[in-house]
Amino acid sequence: MECISVFDMLKIGVGPSSSHTLGPWRAAERWLQELQEDVDLSTVTSVKVQLYGSLSLTGKGHATDVAVALGLMGEDPVTIACDSIPGKIETVKSDKKLYLGQKHWISFHYGEDIVYHREFLPFHANALRFEAGLSNGTATSETYYSIGGGFVVKEERQHARENKAIFKTFPHPVKTGDELLEHCNSQGKSISEIVWENECSLRTTEEIDGGLRQIWNTMLECMYLGCHTEGKLPGGLNVKRRAFDMHQKLKGEVPYSNPQEWLESIRDTEVKFRQILKWVSCFALSVNEVNAALGRVVTAPTNGSAGVIPAVLMYYMVIENHDGDFDDVKRFLMTASEIGSIFKKGATISAAMGGCQAEIGVSSAMAAAGLTELMGGNPEQVLMAAEIAMEHHLGLTCDPIGGLVQVPCIERNSMGALKAINASEMALDADPAEAIVPLDTVVNTMWETAKDMNSKYKETSEGGLAVGVFLSDC
Repeated sequence: MECISVFDMLKIGVGPSSSHTLGPWRAAERWLQELQEDVDLSTVTSVKVQLYGSLSLTGKGHATDVAVALGLMGEDPVTIACDSIPGKIETVKSDKKLYLGQKHWISFHYGEDIVYHREFLPFHANALRFEAGLSNGTATSETYYSIGGGFVVKEERQHARENKAIFKTFPHPVKTGDELLEHCNSQGKSISEIVWENECSLRTTEEIDGGLRQIWNTMLECMYLGCHTEGKLPGGLNVKRRAFDMHQKLKGEVPYSNPQEWLESIRDTEVKFRQILKWVSCFALSVNEVNAALGRVVTAPTNGSAGVIPAVLMYYMVIENHDGDFDDVKRFLMTASEIGSIFKKGATISAAMGGCQAEIGVSSAMAAAGLTELMGGNPEQVLMAAEIAMEHHLGLTCDPIGGLVQVPCIERNSMGALKAINASEMALDADPAEAIVPLDTVVNTMWETAKDMNSKYKETSEGGLAVGVFLSDC
């Protein structure tokens, strides 16, 4: 059984898209690594990248070209200085050269060596092929598929070798919600405790804590940056950043100078009932405005839905429990990631395969589950919360205007976060034994809905708002 770690579901990377930016970036890195196992990199004379399907149709708006170029240059999305990206790409364009793997200069004509094809390859809507010309006159190529959430595979899903841990056997293997409940009930443990034991089979406790702390700090820093940055987003739609103005109206007078002090200052601010919704929206919008500007976010489970989980986790920390600490953060993230992995195994987290229900819907279900565990819900109520959240996202299309992860994507994170909180409240007040729809049913229904959905509503910018709004009027 595919063993998906917390750190597979929650990845640190650069926006605006996990499937169209982070995935192609990682594919370029992987191809370089595999290429060097077969040939001397100094013998490479040229590189061409072929983008297919959704990667082609919305690739420019999703910065797919930028991602593959940076990946070929050996840049790391976790550590790269995001404000350096425009300059690096402009240098490649102007010099018509690329420093392959930070080892070897090759000629590279940006506008000609990254090629867009409207054709869809059979296995997945997000396909890209890397081709290298060698000094001896021969050529080599490899095709990859970015299947959502930064996951990259070649021919078949089970061949995903992005993390060797994926082939290990967890002490508590889980594919469905029912299997997860069986482990919880037989062990007398919460979902986060089951996930913790699985993670401990892969890493030391120090590595897990360190990784989860880095994820939470990245989320917090991202929200902080989004709430303190004003202006318009890049890309041509002239979308105004709204988190800044919302934050100015909400923040109060408590001083702070860094993200952690900011968190404490919000806790010290008297939050009125009507402001709760505004704070949650502000947190969600801030993340996805940073994402839209090629900033660093946590894929949760995708970049386009990166704002939902941080917003709901912040809601818990600043509204529900002012004494909430890192242990709460760990429990939330582990529970949320397990729900995300169930959707990935049973359906998809790729908008190019399932529409936005696969991104915002899944992230809302993950957030609802995490919140429910922290609020004292039992495993049955946690799964019920996830089911409720997804049930009310079924059929949600992916129709980004201009191929940009901005409209309607940014606002959808706010809606997904609010639905997650509502779903959690309903689950906590309910008897799971009386539930009509189990989680596994909604996972299967989501996948069937995805297969029935017209392809133009799956991240192609050929349907919905993407064609209903004229860019000249923006």
